[in-house]
Amino acid sequence: MKRYSIATDNGQVSQHFGRCPTYTFIDVENSAVVKKTTVQNPGHQVGTIPKFLHENSVNVIIAGGMGRRAIDFFNQYNIQPILGASGTIENIVDVILSGELKSGDSTCVPRKGKDYGLPKEECDESHHEH
Repeated sequence: MKRYSIATDNGQVSQHFGRCPTYTFIDVENSAVVKKTTVQNPGHQVGTIPKFLHENSVNVIIAGGMGRRAIDFFNQYNIQPILGASGTIENIVDVILSGELKSGDSTCVPRKGKDYGLPKEECDESHHEH
């Protein structure tokens, strides 16, 4: 089994892994979703989220973006970051199941966006309606 964590905001992929209110865990086995759960963001403090996701047996984190430091933390826990993701959770699940999931460019821009944790690197969410 492989566990994916999708940074989630209102049923959509969040533009920053640490600024989302929730994470959607998708458990995939034999090319099928066997379980889908939603958990609250434990707080965006340095190293907290990578450790939290590791403790929850996550193999892959999917988000619009994250900074270099966060990528390094995830790599320490052997969690693969997939960046540049957008769309609905259902769209991402379809991409996972099709075997087409791949990382792109991070959507993060320093000092932009909304904050669900400490005011550090945030994302440019100006293309979203709020």
